[in-house]
Amino acid sequence: MSGHNKWSTIKRKKGALDAKRSKIFSKLAKEITIAVKEGGGTDPNYNAKLRLAVQNAKGVNMPKDNIERAIKKGDQDGANFMEITFEGYAAHGIALFVECLSDNNNRTVSSVRAAFNKFNGTLGTNGSLSFLFERKGVFEIPMSDSISMDDFELEIIDAGAEDIEADEETITVTCSFEDFGNVNKKLEEMNIVPTCAELRRIPNDTKVISPDDAKGVLKLIDVLEDDDDVVNVFHNMEMTDEIIASMEE
Repeated sequence: MSGHNKWSTIKRKKGALDAKRSKIFSKLAKEITIAVKEGGGTDPNYNAKLRLAVQNAKGVNMPKDNIERAIKKGDQDGANFMEITFEGYAAHGIALFVECLSDNNNRTVSSVRAAFNKFNGTLGTNGSLSFLFERKGVFEIPMSDSISMDDFELEIIDAGAEDIEADEETITVTCSFEDFGNVNKKLEEMNIVPTCAELRRIPNDTKVISPDDAKGVLKLIDVLEDDDDVVNVFHNMEMTDEIIASMEE
């Protein structure tokens, strides 16, 4: 499994267990709420965006009541949320792309700027770093004895998968932005339910820094991710085995 995918898996496992669990639920609830408004209705069978948001919520064991409340909220006032993105550099030249869902633009701008300033980062203008990342669909699927990898790979590649990585616990499938819907539909046809299905900004190239330098970058990422308005933080730091090992300590 590549460094970035392994890092995402570690974060997801830790997030479901530690004190950040409520924050994860809060962010997923926002995604569900805005999916109702933008995707066209409260029925996941007819709203693909909502179906994926609910699927991701279930993947981290978000209670059914929380999911239903988020859907109801979206039906009532989902228009209050707006999508906001930020681009900038952390220390040591690491590029960051921050995605937010917010009902207060000034609050979000202020808190994101404060985080960058605290950890010696610099915010850039929108679009200044987008060329460093490519938007991809990523699906994380629990490894199972019922899945024949040979058959699975043939089917999912035919649906548009570009890359398939597997370890003892997880199969990670990556596809282009355009094929995200095709791959998701194929998984549904195969009765395979991912624990996570989302669009991520994958770096075109990564930058190698030392584990000690990475600590400051990871602190900035943690602070941003702790912000209730922040949904995702993407970066181009090479997640070496040494950095990942330091995270697991």
